[in-house]
Amino acid sequence: MTLFRAPYQRLYVNIDHVATLRQARRADEPDPVAAALECERAGADGITAHLREDRRHIQDDDVERLMSAVKTVLNLEMANTPEMLLIAERHRPFQITLVPERREEVTTEGGLDVSRDIAALKAGLDRMRAVGIRTSLFINASRESIARSRDLGADAIELHTGSYAFHPELTSTLQALAEGARYGRECGLAVHAGHAVRCDAIAGSAIRPAANISRRSHETGSPMHASDVMRTPPDRAGRSPLRGSDRGACRSSCATARGARR
Repeated sequence: MTLFRAPYQRLYVNIDHVATLRQARRADEPDPVAAALECERAGADGITAHLREDRRHIQDDDVERLMSAVKTVLNLEMANTPEMLLIAERHRPFQITLVPERREEVTTEGGLDVSRDIAALKAGLDRMRAVGIRTSLFINASRESIARSRDLGADAIELHTGSYAFHPELTSTLQALAEGARYGRECGLAVHAGHAVRCDAIAGSAIRPAANISRRSHETGSPMHASDVMRTPPDRAGRSPLRGSDRGACRSSCATARGARR
């Protein structure tokens, strides 16, 4: 099986579950913004945060602080709802990624069904582009979903990697992602890949999605999202939200992504 190699492999780190720990503790730590800054210092190319309608982890104040603190780029994941569109218009992150949401799910369980609510999806994407926000759709790696994303006018797609992350021994899961990435590039879309991707999967360079190259220096290549690389809360003295092996894992993942750019 031949995989396309992105001209520059880039890593965005999802900080949602730092906030999950904080919310479970009903405290103000660990702080997802501090974690985002630690990831940037380790070499991450961007930060991803999902503001859910039920506010189970990331909170509105987190988004506001991230917009001020993040020095790379912020990818805001959200549902295509009037409330979330207004929040995005107010903050204007570099990119928004529209994702499906179900209140009963523990975490996002699959890609967005882009065959439903087409008019609403297109209207949401148009609103984001009108204020200069780059748009992405979180979808399964099917040709139909990719083609529909192109027709809706999205700038990018993020291929759902859950099946691969949970069953890396099945070559069919990686094959589907490789074929989806290739077709996405043929459709003129930037291709991202994410969800439950572990540090060992990144270190093994298992996913190399194809990507368009933009002229903007910070927009070359394709982000990958490494969920749950941060599990240790900060200590009471307010030191780093990452310790020991967790900090090392983040730095290792970022270094691996940087190495793929050469």
